[in-house]
Amino acid sequence: MKQSDDKRRLVWFSCGAASAAAAKIATEQYDNVEVLYCDTYAYEHPDNPRFLKDVEKWIGKKIKVLKSDKYKDIYDVFDKTGWLVGNAGARCTTELKKKVRQAYQEPDDIHVMGFTFEEVHRADRFKNNNPELYLDNILIDNKVSKRQCKLMLQQAGIEIPTMYKLGYKNNNCIGCVKGGMGYWNKIRDDFPDAFNKMAKQERKMNVSMLKRKGERLFLDELPLGVGVYKEEPDISCGMYCGGLDGQTGDNEQLDMFI
Repeated sequence: MKQSDDKRRLVWFSCGAASAAAAKIATEQYDNVEVLYCDTYAYEHPDNPRFLKDVEKWIGKKIKVLKSDKYKDIYDVFDKTGWLVGNAGARCTTELKKKVRQAYQEPDDIHVMGFTFEEVHRADRFKNNNPELYLDNILIDNKVSKRQCKLMLQQAGIEIPTMYKLGYKNNNCIGCVKGGMGYWNKIRDDFPDAFNKMAKQERKMNVSMLKRKGERLFLDELPLGVGVYKEEPDISCGMYCGGLDGQTGDNEQLDMFI
């Protein structure tokens, strides 16, 4: 039997397996649930709209698509803000996801995000940096791992997103500014147009995302075969990643998340 609650539960869906599993569990457990997707389709894999529709059928609920009223896509953010990425996160996430979420939410909403059982530390960090939010770590509380999220989709007959099939750990934009050298070499192999577009963006802004041996490294200087993607940290894109409101310079070392 579903639990009734006057407060809205907002599930922040990202076209990833974990947020899909979180949406499924939340809609099964609670009455007052909204599932929301902040529109970053423009530079995601074209398979993602199919996945969103499949998840809608699975959870029996329409996923509401929200969009920034200021920026049309990630490159619009880069051009207008002069920001790519720093240790505080990615400005594109701030503008296209975080601020869109803030504009939609109400103070007493309960937020459900796709933190899996392996990511307690990330959930704790998000809570520490967003103490004003009510959070429901539904996957952690149910001890659901990343692998189990994908198994849930498989058991439901839902084809996993193409980016997972290609060996990517997450279903982000194609060419995420938070990626390392191994990630970008894989992007160059799989999506050369996306690689070249970001390389040109770096040169236009005179900003590099990568460093090698302490020196900045532009994408068009990245040697083939450098970096091991499987050993690099996850670069998931969600409400827990965000850049600062002002420009900080080329890959400036920052010690806070907002």
